[in-house]
Order: sequence, then structure tokens, then C-alpha cells
Amino acid sequence: MSIDKNFQEYFDALERSGGADRCFLCRRTPADVKAFFGFHEDGTPLDPAAYGIEDVVLEKLDIMSYHGLRPVCAVCQLNVDALSLVDELHVVRALLEQMVRDREGLWPSD
Repeated sequence: MSIDKNFQEYFDALERSGGADRCFLCRRTPADVKAFFGFHEDGTPLDPAAYGIEDVVLEKLDIMSYHGLRPVCAVCQLNVDALSLVDELHVVRALLEQMVRDREGLWPSD
């Protein structure tokens, strides 16, 4: 894929998300996601000596997906994968519905 097409997809996704280069679900920035996985923005490890990974570099820096309705990060994708593996996506859907329909009931009363 040409770099021109990648830029176009990126800017299209930013337009869909109102200009926010953040995960739609958790609001992490690309830099936040890289830090979550233990890497600087350039793909080098944050603390290689602590983990004995002197020559490890995050080669593919695509830690945000811009192909869906909204940008989503690799952390949220892993969470959805895990929830799917343990067959709990129906619980997430029910919780979202509960959050929409019974917001006040989820929080302690004063």
C-alpha cells in the first residue's frame, strides 16, 4: 500500500472521530499505547535492561487501527479478543445497555 493511501486513511479516520487521534474506547493516544506495551514513540524499549531486551524494537508501529468506524487501539482490541475468547461479549453488550438505560442505578446513592 502506498504511503499516500495510508495518510488518506488516517485523515479520513480523524475526520470520523472529530479530529481526535485517540482510541475511541479508552481515549489513549498512540504514544500512550506504545508506553503501555513498554516502548517509546520511536519503537525502542522504555527499560530494556530491566527485561533483558537489549536489541528489541517495536518494528511495526501500527498500534492504532484507523480502518473501523472510529480509531481503536491495540490494547482495546486485545481486551475485546480476550472477552470474546471467554465468551463474555454478551455481558459487555448488556453492560453498555445498562449504562445507557440505568445510569443512575449503577452508582451509589448519596
